[in-house]
Amino acid sequence: MTDITDAKILIIATDGFEKVELEVPRDKLRAAGATVHVASPDGEAIKSWDETDWGPKADVDLAISDAKMDDYHAIVLPGGQINPDVLRTKPEAVQLVKDFTTAGKIVAAICHGPWVLIEAEVVRGREMTSYPSLRTDLRNAGAKVVDREVVTDQGIITSRNPDDLDAFVAKIIEEVREGRHERDAA
Repeated sequence: MTDITDAKILIIATDGFEKVELEVPRDKLRAAGATVHVASPDGEAIKSWDETDWGPKADVDLAISDAKMDDYHAIVLPGGQINPDVLRTKPEAVQLVKDFTTAGKIVAAICHGPWVLIEAEVVRGREMTSYPSLRTDLRNAGAKVVDREVVTDQGIITSRNPDDLDAFVAKIIEEVREGRHERDAA
């Protein structure tokens, strides 16, 4: 068990992340007492997508390649159409998600974020949700797809869209408190 005030959480993203899907988890987890770092492919600030157009940049703490799974209790994958589509082409991002999953650590993805989980080949047999346009991709990768605001399967958390952010963040905090999750290989 890990108290949220002792937790370190990593958010990985790149240009085109949905603004609220990075900012709300980052800010609420920090407000709850967690240490939260944001990593991007090159370690540079990243530009948000704010509903219908480009939004402000988010500060970044490190490059994804410099992030070490052992340093964190959980990893969070914001959505947005552009962000996860680019991240799933980055071997270091995909490997980091695989490493978190294999280690039984918390993996949380919202909206289009599960695209990275599909690329990491960690969805087979797991119950999950996502933005509606990804559900066929999840099914084709072997996930059991449901339509609920938040779904957890052995410490892998998924949510559908920004309307689900409160439940998504609450579930991350709950799962971090539960600690490591033994899970079967996907």
